[in-house]
Amino acid sequence: MDISLILKITGIGILISVACQILSKSGRDEQATLLSIGGIIMVMLLIISEIEALFQALSRVFGI
Repeated sequence: MDISLILKITGIGILISVACQILSKSGRDEQATLLSIGGIIMVMLLIISEIEALFQALSRVFGI
């Protein structure tokens, strides 16, 4: 796992949380919800390659 991946996830989290707070304070709760769901999807797309590498390592270790 690379430190840049952790920093990217942290940056996305901070930006999304600030944007959600701004949208919530302005009365746009639906858009804030959609933005948070979009942030979760973005993070999942970032870590999907790491999950794939984990499964490949496990299959090599156990000989599957």
